[in-house]
Amino acid sequence: MPEGDTVWRAARMLHAALAGKALVRWDLRVPRFATSDLVGRAVLDVTPRGKHLLTRVEGGLTLHTHLGMDGAWRVYEGDRRWGGGPSHEIRAVVGSVDRTAVGYRLKVVELLRTAEEDRAVGHLGPDLLGPGWDGEAALGNLLADPARPVGEALLDQRNLAGVGNIFKSETCFVARANPWSPIGEVAGPGRLVVAAKRLLEINKKLPSGSRRLHVYGRRNLPCPRCGTPVRRDVQAERPTYWCPRCQPGPTG
Repeated sequence: MPEGDTVWRAARMLHAALAGKALVRWDLRVPRFATSDLVGRAVLDVTPRGKHLLTRVEGGLTLHTHLGMDGAWRVYEGDRRWGGGPSHEIRAVVGSVDRTAVGYRLKVVELLRTAEEDRAVGHLGPDLLGPGWDGEAALGNLLADPARPVGEALLDQRNLAGVGNIFKSETCFVARANPWSPIGEVAGPGRLVVAAKRLLEINKKLPSGSRRLHVYGRRNLPCPRCGTPVRRDVQAERPTYWCPRCQPGPTG
């Protein structure tokens, strides 16, 4: 599933391609908004909010999209052939005179008033990659349910926005926290917030498709810290990678 770093890079790509330009193509391939037409209006900006994308257009309207499990935006110049998947997987096409953004397999595609964006993203906690990041508020959200396992608390976007399953495992490893431990029992829980922020900041700057990871996807390979084989277990139906020596506590 795309995580905060992926969505941040997608927003930057879309903003560079569309912001400040009048739309010459607008095609939302979902029944509710199939008849909408914003051709002629200019795109103001494209902003990430956790795992959500907000494309704001003149006239007080926002295209809200969410990549879901395997969605993606692709940008094509001129008449270049689209190659992000078969045509039946296209959910949105937004184009300027020289570039066209095509959204494939998007989980959410909706048009809403910009003044009502909170209806779509107002439930989210502080955005790890957003300009209004508030680490203290994020920590307070995480500790509001002290009995909740650390890994599950990190994945709850109402606590802090941007951590997916990959960075759940990575954050727990860097902070030396066991994913199954109750978050209220973690010594120095602020380390989780600091680690999550740092990991996403580092990875958002890497080329698309690449990440700097410590344990995720490294089952049975040596822990980069102590050499113990990395374990893979399941937490809330999601694969979780961890080092049983560096992150002692309950097991999956």
